[in-house]
Amino acid sequence: MTDRETQPADGSGLSLVDTPRTGGETPEKTATDAAQHERVSAAVDPTGSAPVANAPAGTQPRDLPPAPRPTATPDRTLHMIGNAHLDPVWLWPWQEGYQEARATFWSAIHRMEEYPDFVFTCDQIVLLSWVEESDPELFEQIKRRVAEGRWVNVGGWWVEPDNNMPMGESFVRQGLYGQRYLESRFGIPSTVGMNVDPFGHNAMLPQILRGQGMDSYTFLRPGPHESDLAPSLFWWEAPDGSRVLAYRIPFEYCSPPGSVDGQTEKALASLDRTVGFGENATAMVFYGVGNHGGGPTIANIESIHRYDRMGSFGRMTMSSPRTYFDEVLGRGEAFLDALPVRRDDLQHHAPGCYSAHSGIKAWQRRAQFAVLNAERWAAVVAASDGVEYPREQLETAWKQVLFNQFHDILPGSAIEPSYDDARDQLGEAVSISKRIVTRAHNIIARQVQVDREDGTQPVLVFNPHPWPVSVDVDFQYGAQRGGVHVVDEAGEPVVFQNSQSTATTDDVSRGAVVFRADVPALGYRLYRLRPGPGPGVASGALTVTQDTLENEHVRIRIDQETGWISSYLVKATGVDVMAGVDGTQHTQINDDPTDTWGHRVISYAWPGATMELKRIVVRETGPLRSRVRVERAWGASTLVEELILDHDSAVLRVNVTLDWREQAHLLKLRFPTVLEDPKATYEIPFGHLERPVDGAEEPAQSWVDLTGTVDGAAAGLTVITTNKHAYDVSPGSQEGGDGPSIGVTAVRSPVYSWHDPRLLDPEGIYSFQDQGVQRFSYELVPHAGDWRTADPVRRALVLGNPVRAMQESFHDGDLPPVHSFAGDGGGSVMVTAMKGTEDATDAPGGADVVVRAVETRGEGGRSRIELPLLGRTIEEDFGPSQLRTFVVPADPAEPVREVDLIERPLP
Repeated sequence: MTDRETQPADGSGLSLVDTPRTGGETPEKTATDAAQHERVSAAVDPTGSAPVANAPAGTQPRDLPPAPRPTATPDRTLHMIGNAHLDPVWLWPWQEGYQEARATFWSAIHRMEEYPDFVFTCDQIVLLSWVEESDPELFEQIKRRVAEGRWVNVGGWWVEPDNNMPMGESFVRQGLYGQRYLESRFGIPSTVGMNVDPFGHNAMLPQILRGQGMDSYTFLRPGPHESDLAPSLFWWEAPDGSRVLAYRIPFEYCSPPGSVDGQTEKALASLDRTVGFGENATAMVFYGVGNHGGGPTIANIESIHRYDRMGSFGRMTMSSPRTYFDEVLGRGEAFLDALPVRRDDLQHHAPGCYSAHSGIKAWQRRAQFAVLNAERWAAVVAASDGVEYPREQLETAWKQVLFNQFHDILPGSAIEPSYDDARDQLGEAVSISKRIVTRAHNIIARQVQVDREDGTQPVLVFNPHPWPVSVDVDFQYGAQRGGVHVVDEAGEPVVFQNSQSTATTDDVSRGAVVFRADVPALGYRLYRLRPGPGPGVASGALTVTQDTLENEHVRIRIDQETGWISSYLVKATGVDVMAGVDGTQHTQINDDPTDTWGHRVISYAWPGATMELKRIVVRETGPLRSRVRVERAWGASTLVEELILDHDSAVLRVNVTLDWREQAHLLKLRFPTVLEDPKATYEIPFGHLERPVDGAEEPAQSWVDLTGTVDGAAAGLTVITTNKHAYDVSPGSQEGGDGPSIGVTAVRSPVYSWHDPRLLDPEGIYSFQDQGVQRFSYELVPHAGDWRTADPVRRALVLGNPVRAMQESFHDGDLPPVHSFAGDGGGSVMVTAMKGTEDATDAPGGADVVVRAVETRGEGGRSRIELPLLGRTIEEDFGPSQLRTFVVPADPAEPVREVDLIERPLP
């Protein structure tokens, strides 16, 4: 829609009052306006000489001077922030958001032509990129207004993402691509973080924002009624000590298209008294039609002028968040030191979004892992073989990932068709990444020395993680009618067992084997499939029956009535964290009448119906691992859990296949324990956080830990999942005899985009989420009282991002059969990214190597990051939960240098 078109009743687009007042007006129109003003004045004073007095509504002459205000005007400055919150996807597809960005931005430009004091604040850099590619004329107008200081770009992120579920690296990339875009197009990055509409904010964000050059942050949720966060203006401090000056927007980020008096009154009512009231008070009030875009209207702007003249609310000035924060920061150390400090995340709003639409959660995780893998292997072959670093392809993939982290896509709150687009876009990111990885692995593989051994099949196993892994590799093979056994690069047997082929055909040469692979950090190892069963390999005692899985580390009992664990004994300590627990609690199904967002939900941890146990089957037993299959059903739905115990591990891995056919219901998987005096720890992006044991629905990355005591001995249980982000840790009840437990919301099936308070029509026809088959995995990790010993951060990454095995041929090569390109030593400091530089260099492949690492245990530590790829080692001290980034030049004469998260030199 154009600036001159009208606004629909739903509030999208522009207001009916937004007929342009300058720029395109005819002389006849201007004369008509003047005559109308004269008629109004004459109606008050027939002589037409009396000045216009205060009037809260009605037509008034334009361009009246703002001063003098009444002496009684409150001593308060309100920074009026004109903006246009635009959801690129929500109740509409992204294609509609694409068009609306252009219409909204033209509207803002026209308001600037009409009102010399009007300032427009813009975030979500993707919207600017859309306008740049579709309307060059408009983009040039925006550049001109940015240079004037009247178009202010804030936020610095590609979109306004959900702030709980993306991986830490995703928040880095939001700013990497957003800030670099602003610098390249306008020469000015953002210094103010702004993410107004997501449903919570993780506690590590202040460190990320500071690393991206932003010293302040503006947000809306949680509101004053939703958390213990009382102040409107405060210091927000990350676990590493990084701070930003944070401001919670009072009342709302957008407004109706008419007068702003209602918006201002409600904003003042929402402010805490120390900010909005008192001597020389100052605050921000946001206005402008939003959600579907639109922006500030003529009626908005003229009412601000009118109420500023009247002094109704204090001094009202067209402003930007940067101007406001500069004013606050200029008040001096005494004022700033007196501000409260928040050392926690900012929750909660709409906790149903942690579990709504399982598909988008799974697609997102898969895509994030895929692009990170592609970066690592592309950097390896760029540095080692001079292969051009695929910078543009990776940027395309990342931007698809980042876009679909938008706060109405990843949380599951958009309309159903938008998830077809999300699946396709994230599929593009995965496809790009797979091509990059496949090319890199083949470039490496052709250089590995693989000796000829007739009748065998070489297999290279690639480890994407910058630490060594010991994992089970499932491999499908052909041309071996008599089966195979597995040896390593030296010809030594490795532990293996036959498995079920994915090919159900008459071709008996097709088969499957699972074997233990020990692969070095970010490297590979050569294995070989030899024909025939081969020699046995001693692997320690491993027994499995329908009711017991046992090795030298643990003994796990399965209750035959409930199908769930009734004992999990760790032999080294003699502690059983699940002794005699009630297995009927493991599956809990509830009727779920809450809307898609889960508005006003505190907890989903309610007693529920138990799924009916159908059968328990020993599916696999051998020297490497055992597998027991437990099948359940409820209503039209089925749940299959395959419990897998390796011969040398105390960890139980469970592969889940859920076929969900229930509408407006939810399924909790609960893990009850007998722990006493427990504490709960949740993984958040780049870190962890303790939270109360109170049954609240909480977000987490991949794991939650419950630590306490059993009969006085320290003990704990960590639950690690793939693709799930909704958890609770519940205290249990003495009356029922059940103990503390960890709950995972495996599935919710609300109606798409159903928003309370609308009620569903009992006779209506609706589409419900999460109908059909989904798969995920989880691990149960018992420990002796310190979750750090279980190393859940790295375990979760290996579980969610497995190694890759590929068949190879015989050939000569200069590379050895086992090799590592980079490693972090597996300690508290973990490498989270290894990639090429964003700017091309003279290095092989056109890129030096960027390495980012974070301290994972909250204790601080010293890194030793070895880079055999470049013949370098990075040894640096890290503070607790500190995130640091280094550029490692390919030229050994150049020193390693530390950079910020945008890859700029540190100040």
